[in-house]
Amino acid sequence: MENHDDGALRERAAHLDGQDPLAHYRDLFIGTDSDLSYLDGNSLGRPLKRSITDISTFIRDGWGGRLIRGWDEEWLELPQAIGDQLGRAVLGAAPGQTVIADSTTVVLYKLLRAALAAVTDPARTEVVLDTDNFPTDRYLVEGIAREEGLSLRWIEADPAAGVTPEQVREATGPTTAVVLLSHVAYRSGFLADLPAITEAAHRAGALMVWDLCHSAGSVELDLDGAGVDFAAGCTYKYLNGGPGSPAFAYVNSRHLASLKQPIWGWMGRKDAFEMAAGYEPAPGIRGFLSGTPAIFGMLAMQGTLDLIEEAGMAAIREKSLKLTAFAVELFEAWLEPLGVILASPGDPDRRGSHITVDHPAFRNVTAALWEQDVIPDFRAPHGIRVGLSPLSTSFAELFRGMAAVRDQLRG
Repeated sequence: MENHDDGALRERAAHLDGQDPLAHYRDLFIGTDSDLSYLDGNSLGRPLKRSITDISTFIRDGWGGRLIRGWDEEWLELPQAIGDQLGRAVLGAAPGQTVIADSTTVVLYKLLRAALAAVTDPARTEVVLDTDNFPTDRYLVEGIAREEGLSLRWIEADPAAGVTPEQVREATGPTTAVVLLSHVAYRSGFLADLPAITEAAHRAGALMVWDLCHSAGSVELDLDGAGVDFAAGCTYKYLNGGPGSPAFAYVNSRHLASLKQPIWGWMGRKDAFEMAAGYEPAPGIRGFLSGTPAIFGMLAMQGTLDLIEEAGMAAIREKSLKLTAFAVELFEAWLEPLGVILASPGDPDRRGSHITVDHPAFRNVTAALWEQDVIPDFRAPHGIRVGLSPLSTSFAELFRGMAAVRDQLRG
């Protein structure tokens, strides 16, 4: 039975939805007309209804109709064309600096090796990273350090918060070559101060590589304005590219002329179809490509990029702030009295678009919730991430999901 507090919070969710200028975008996504509560948009975004048409049209008219001619007519340019749109709509990047390619792991490997190759001072043999970064980021740096004989300096990150500019200033110096951090911490949702940290790395004479997986499409970015050197991110979270959709790479234009990325493939050569002996990289960001572009994997994200350009990242960020604030409000009303701990920053401006709450029972609770069509994301050892995608998540959906977490925990 719903109590008085539940009724007031339900009315608040309805009011927030009624005042939401982005509410109509929810209807453009598949599955939003059901009672399913999807709280994992920070792991895999919902598909757009438009993508059904876009992909079927491509199969019939593009792939089926144009066949091999499609490469010359359009497909070869898609990694840069979509990259430029992503740069314009999401990253705050001028044209010619962003490309769609590979997986996040491969892109980060290329960026890190390219960044290290650009460091000419032999005294700079150290990479700075943090202990709570996403595992791929840590594993990559450990592997590259072993290959190149580099040393690692670890910043001890607070799992409920993240890396601060002060920590970066303390950890960097004349031996630092590269700093690698995530803009939004995958566990806590902590939003790092990208401009200040980038400046701190540069003051130490180091290059800055950012992982934008949990911020691209949910947080306003100005990579050019902040002077970021390199950045990578995935496209299947807030950009709704679909499972395994290719990642993106950003390389600041000041580095492009001398870029030396390590995976030489035919698509990154200056004339891919010349098939000549010897590798000569294509000029600009195209030289960051290696193998054949995943055209299918790029189609779905185009619809979301169109929506982001229409709505604007400022409005998307504003809704993200309201969603996470309402999630914390529900946590305080329902979950905190049951012994649940908020493992994310309390200040909305210091959060991305998800919060994490901890309780020892959450592994089993999550499995039971999934059976009820309530889908948060479990993160070991005992956290539930509540991921809120501003274009597709409603406040009523968040209300239903958080109520289900409470009820399952009580049970």
